[in-house]
Amino acid sequence: MTSLDNTIYQPRSVAADELVPSRYAVRVGEIDVMVVSDGVLPLPTAMLAHNADPTVRAAWLDDMFLPPEAFDWSLNVVVVRSGAQTILIDAGLGLDPDLNLPRAGQLIKRLNAAGIDLASVTDVVLTHMHMDHVGGLLVDGVKERLRPDLRIHVAAAEVEFWKSPDFTRAFMPPGFPDALRSTAKRFVKEYHSQLRQFDEESEVAPGVMVRRTGGHTPGHSVVRVASGGDRLTFAGDAIFAVGFEHPDWHNGFEHDPEEAARVRIRLLTELAGSGEQLVATHLPFPSVGHVAVDGKAFRWVPVFWDY
Repeated sequence: MTSLDNTIYQPRSVAADELVPSRYAVRVGEIDVMVVSDGVLPLPTAMLAHNADPTVRAAWLDDMFLPPEAFDWSLNVVVVRSGAQTILIDAGLGLDPDLNLPRAGQLIKRLNAAGIDLASVTDVVLTHMHMDHVGGLLVDGVKERLRPDLRIHVAAAEVEFWKSPDFTRAFMPPGFPDALRSTAKRFVKEYHSQLRQFDEESEVAPGVMVRRTGGHTPGHSVVRVASGGDRLTFAGDAIFAVGFEHPDWHNGFEHDPEEAARVRIRLLTELAGSGEQLVATHLPFPSVGHVAVDGKAFRWVPVFWDY
C-alpha cells in the first residue's frame, strides 16, 4: 500500500476547518485508488438492525463503545485512476437543507483539496441511486464543471426501480423516503443522456469492473479493481459495520432485506476467501481493510494506515 498524496495527486491548501483526515490513497497493482470522505450522516441506531432484539442491538452498540440512540455513519467515495481514465465511484450526498445534515455533502471541496479537478473525471459509477450516492452531482455549478462526454455507469434495474420506488419493506426516518424519491428523479432528469446502463456487469476501464448484486436496492452494484494480482472491492451499501458479526441484521434502507442479507453473506465469504481489500460507503473512514472468518460470522480487519 502506498500513499499517493504527494505523487500522483497534487493537494491544494486545506481550509482551517479541515482538521481531520479526509482522503486516503492506496495502490492496487498499477491502478491508483483514493478514498475520499463526504462527511458523516447522523442516523438512529435502530437503522442498523431494525429486525434485531433491541436489547441485543443495544449490547452490540455498548460493546463497540457507540452511543445507544444515534451515531455518525461515515460517507466514503472512491476515485480510481486506470490508464487515461479517472473514475468517480459514487458522488456523496450533496446538499439537502430540508434534512439538516450539515456535516455531510463535503465531497466537492474535498476533491478540490486533493487536487482532483472535476473536469478530469471521465466516468462515474453509481453503486445505487440513494441520495447519499448521487447528490454530489446535483450541487449547483457541478454539472457545468464536468466534461460533456462524461459516462455515468449504473445498473438498468436501478434506473427502472426509481421510476416507481417501493419503500414498503424499508425502515427509514420521516422525510427520507420523499427525499430519496425526489433526488433520484431529479438525477435521472439531469443526467439521462449520459447514463450508460448495464444488466449484470460491465468493464468501466482496464481492471475496473462493476457488478450488480441487488438486495439493498434492485440495481445495487459493487466495483472490483484488479491489477497485477492485487484486488480491492468497493462494496457500496452491501456491508455495514454491524454486518460482520451480524450479517443477517436488516439495515433500514434495504428495499429487500432478506436478499440484502444473502448478498452480504456471499460477498463477505468471497472477500474472506480472496483476502482482497475492502472499502464500503458506511464503514468508518477510510474503511480500507480485509475480511476474516470468525466462527459462523465474520471479522473486519482494518489496515494499518500507511504514511
